[in-house]
Amino acid sequence: MVRRSVNTLAYFLIIGSRAFAQQPATTANLRKLLQLAEKNYPLLKAKALNVNAAQKGIDVSQSTFIPSLEAAYQVNYATYNNLAGMSFAQYIAPISGPTSTSNSWNAVYGSTASLLMNWEPYTFGQREAQVNYATAGLQYANADNQNEIFQQEIKVIDAYLNALTAQELIQVYSNNLQRTQTNLTTTMALVQSGIRPSVDTALFDAEVAQAKVDLLNANNYSKQTLIALAQLVASDTTVQVADSSYFVNTPVLPSRSDSIQNPILSLYSSSIDLQKARKNIFAKTLMPSLDIWGVTYARGSGISPTGQIDATNGLNFQRYNYGVGLQLSVPVLGFARIDPQLEEEDYTILSQQEEMNEVSLRLRKQNEIADTAFNNALSITKQSPLFYASAAYSYRAMLSRYQSGLANFADLQQAQYSLVKAETDNKLAYMSAWKALLNKAAVNGDVNVFLNQAN
Repeated sequence: MVRRSVNTLAYFLIIGSRAFAQQPATTANLRKLLQLAEKNYPLLKAKALNVNAAQKGIDVSQSTFIPSLEAAYQVNYATYNNLAGMSFAQYIAPISGPTSTSNSWNAVYGSTASLLMNWEPYTFGQREAQVNYATAGLQYANADNQNEIFQQEIKVIDAYLNALTAQELIQVYSNNLQRTQTNLTTTMALVQSGIRPSVDTALFDAEVAQAKVDLLNANNYSKQTLIALAQLVASDTTVQVADSSYFVNTPVLPSRSDSIQNPILSLYSSSIDLQKARKNIFAKTLMPSLDIWGVTYARGSGISPTGQIDATNGLNFQRYNYGVGLQLSVPVLGFARIDPQLEEEDYTILSQQEEMNEVSLRLRKQNEIADTAFNNALSITKQSPLFYASAAYSYRAMLSRYQSGLANFADLQQAQYSLVKAETDNKLAYMSAWKALLNKAAVNGDVNVFLNQAN
């Protein structure tokens, strides 16, 4: 039965881990561990950097109001043949200069320098749509960051409770080993006096060995929980914890709230807003585009206006020009391409809203389950100490009868097994109540629901 108690510990720790899903190895309290996790855990640091990147995204969208100004210089060496007329420039490098009288393979130098300014002072709502999309992206990044911090806090607290439980149960199995060793010593004296048969000494030797194995397994589980806790707070060394108050005090159920402020709901809401902002960008592409431009440039050519050739003269500028203008363009048939995209965005938004409704429904039902589980856990904590006290009394009585020769080895060991199980169950009962409170905090999205009652 001692072995089954160790298995109970393993089951408790595994289920507890699934339920929620850089300093020396000194004892740390819970709030300090939470601070370490938020400061050091790589995923949380990544989420915080995503928030910074999203903030810069707003700056990028707003910077499109600034005009572009480009300076260029070009020099080339090419034939000067040219024909008057128009050609479509794609895939063709244009040749500048006057029309040649005949085809010639002679080449000359040409050069040009320019300063081109382009500005979109008014975008008919397109720039605002981009800024709104970037702002929605920042809100989503913030919501994602807050949700990840909250989830990590729940994991850290859960791991912290697991570590405390494992340490308490080490004491349970240490007490069991000490009792067994004491019984072995007493039995050896009883065997010498003829009160107990000699076989009892061999049986107690086996029980001492088993008690040592059980204690080793408990220590192993404890080390695993501390390693898991160190991972969650991103500590290079094992974090030590110690707090027995959780096994003598029970929490109280917090006042019921009809509203659940779980950060996962904010994340879904921000995702919907981001999708709506994206749809608005598509809609604004149907608006006109207004560009204002200005240019000044200089040109040099190895061909004179009379057709004479002086190839190297093209390295010098000979003509200077400037120009200003504006352009208004309208995507006349853009609706044929954009309308299907807008419909696609509408369906995506509706889908995300239904997903959010499903999450909200699930959280409401989980809240009801959490209340039920908490009340049941509190009821068990009222009974488990009575069971433990009864088991302790029965063990003492059976030990007295055994030492008097009125009970056999099997009766004594059954009483000792019952005591170990009762002591283990009592520890787990108290911790189950705190785990139920943590579950309540996880569902409600408020870690203070737990921390306000924690030591």
